[in-house]
Amino acid sequence: MTHTTMASRRALAAGLGAALALLATAARAQDPAPAVPAGEPAAGAPAAAPKAPPAPSLEPLVKEQVGADDAAVAAQGRIDALSDETREMLLQYRQYLRETESLREYREQLEAQVQSQVEEIGFVEKQLVEIETTAREVLPLMQKMLDTLERFVALDLPFQLEERRKRVAGLRDAMARADVTISEKYRRIVEAYQIEADYGRTLEAYQGELGEGPQARTVRFLRLGRVALLYQTLDGEDTGYFDAGQKQWVRDDSYRSAVRRATAHRDRAACRQRRRAGCRHAPPSTAAARARG
Repeated sequence: MTHTTMASRRALAAGLGAALALLATAARAQDPAPAVPAGEPAAGAPAAAPKAPPAPSLEPLVKEQVGADDAAVAAQGRIDALSDETREMLLQYRQYLRETESLREYREQLEAQVQSQVEEIGFVEKQLVEIETTAREVLPLMQKMLDTLERFVALDLPFQLEERRKRVAGLRDAMARADVTISEKYRRIVEAYQIEADYGRTLEAYQGELGEGPQARTVRFLRLGRVALLYQTLDGEDTGYFDAGQKQWVRDDSYRSAVRRATAHRDRAACRQRRRAGCRHAPPSTAAARARG
């Protein structure tokens, strides 16, 4: 029942009560009592009928109905308020359910991430233990590799000796340094081995000193991999090779033309490689060789 219905009922009840009161008052005004002495009936008149009891009043019923309507209106107001409150609580409950579900899914994701991180920590800890063990095993191995490389350079053909000995000395210095990681030390040693291995597959012509002290001469060296190491003076008059069996240089002019041609070929190849840098002239030794040819 709405407030409008209750108000209509109250207005109807009030109007009905007022109308009934007016009807009762009019009825009493139209029925006057006869003037006779007290205790005596009027002469010649018939005996008066007994007086009717007064009509019951409707005002208490109207008041009771109005009170009931007021109580109904108040009750309906409380019901409406409770209904609104219940609806609001239901909406909040549903919102809390959605938030709870979202938090549950988020918690499951965090649990999965935590589990993954725990496994990663275990893997890293295991690697750290293995690294310590590997470091203890690798350091002696790298030292042996370096010693082997140094002996190899000493026993190999004597080409580019200053550069190769300097490389070995640099590796020994790096091995003693604490600020160089084990991986970097190993990388440098492997790189030195790779350079030495490449010497066996390349053709090289370069200028250097033959001999030591006052007897040293500036010559052109020709290295054919590790098969042969030959030399020729800048004037082309003295040619020879290194005897690996006797560990000494042997003069042999029969290689003169071959060394001259190989040196000139290597110079031309080097010139083509440096052409972008503006190489226009052959080295002096090559020019002299061409003039003599």
